[in-house]
Order: sequence, then structure tokens, then C-alpha cells
Amino acid sequence: MEAAEEAETKGSASPPPPDSQTAAVVAVVEAEGDVDERDRYSREIKAGLHPLKHKFVFWYTRRTPGVRSQTSYEDNIKKIVEISTVEGFWVCYCHLARPSSLPSPTDIHLFKEGIRPLWEDAANCNGGKWILRFKKIVSGRFWEDLVLALVGDQLDYGDDVCGAVLSIRFNEDILSVWNRSASDHKAVMALRDSIKRHLKLPHSYLMEYKAHDASLRDNSSYRNTWLRG
Repeated sequence: MEAAEEAETKGSASPPPPDSQTAAVVAVVEAEGDVDERDRYSREIKAGLHPLKHKFVFWYTRRTPGVRSQTSYEDNIKKIVEISTVEGFWVCYCHLARPSSLPSPTDIHLFKEGIRPLWEDAANCNGGKWILRFKKIVSGRFWEDLVLALVGDQLDYGDDVCGAVLSIRFNEDILSVWNRSASDHKAVMALRDSIKRHLKLPHSYLMEYKAHDASLRDNSSYRNTWLRG
């Protein structure tokens, strides 16, 4: 992967806050969000809708190949739509462009509401991502299966999952699933097994993992990964 294709995240030169401080901020935000979530559930059920466990946001990033933009990566990320119900998801998803029609390089992000698809985000900075590489002819099917598992809260250790990314590249497409804690070995490996199960991948399929702090150090999403089977 050429360096020009890699994300240049805003503020990556600044170190992330200490683990204890980050955890405290996240805990406060989540506590305040619990009340809002209960209110949302109540409103949507009264409206005859089927609320998702988590609200999600689709984001879109498009870069011009070989061109170094002065626009930061964070400013390049465009919010497409927020979804909170099964009905809302299908209305939106059916109108999104299929992966096969997207130019390279393009990224589609699906993240829980309140989590930005950035390495430095408080929910992401201590985590990492599982990486799956596919031929273009099959990537669309695997992306759809992954999206359905994510919004349906089907992945193991689902509360540890932050979101997923589809990266359209020249010779392959890359799926990645982001989680909160790269140091929780049990959760990381359980997530790997859950992804394989829901995507119906053979046990022998090799997946790669990379912590976000490593991505910050080498300014790369998909190079220098750890092979974990």
C-alpha cells in the first residue's frame, strides 16, 4: 500500500490521553447516553418501529489517487446517514452504492453513534482492528454480511466493537472490524472467531490484526500487521 493511500489522521502528532483519563471520559459519556437510549427505545417502539440496540452512522471517504491533499483526513470524512431502527437501516442501505461501483481509493465506514472513524477517537485509541482481504468480485457479499452482523449485534463481545470499514483499493478490497481494547486478548480472539463464523469463512482463513497505536506510529492502516490466523 503506497503511503499516499494511507490515512493522515488529524492530530496524530499529539499523543493520546492516558488510559485512566480516557476510560473516565468514556464512562461519563456512556452513563449519560443510557438515558437517551432508553428514551429512544420508547419513542421508536411507540411508533411501531424496531429499534436497534445501538444507533449507527455511515461515513464516506474518497481520495484522489496519487494526490496529496491539504485537507486533513478528519475533514475528508463525510457523514452519510444515521440509523437507529431496522426499518431505517433498510431504507438507507438499499440506496447506498454497491462496493463494485465505487472508485478506488474509497472508504465506507459504519460506526456506532458517538464514535468517529479515527484512530485517535476516545473509543478507538486503545483498540485495534481485524483485517480481512478479499478479491473484488466477492467483497460486496462479505461486506453486507458484516454490516448485518454489526447492526444486529451478532458479533461476540459486541460492546467492545466500535465499527467496521470497507476500503476499496486497486487490486483488492479490505474489510476491517475495529474494537476498543487491543490488550484484551480473550476479547480480540473471540471477535476474530465470531467474524469468521458470521462470514462463513474457513477456519484456515488468515486474518490480520493491528493496534491503532501502531497505525499512529507508522501512519498506515494496513501495512505491518500481525498475522493471527
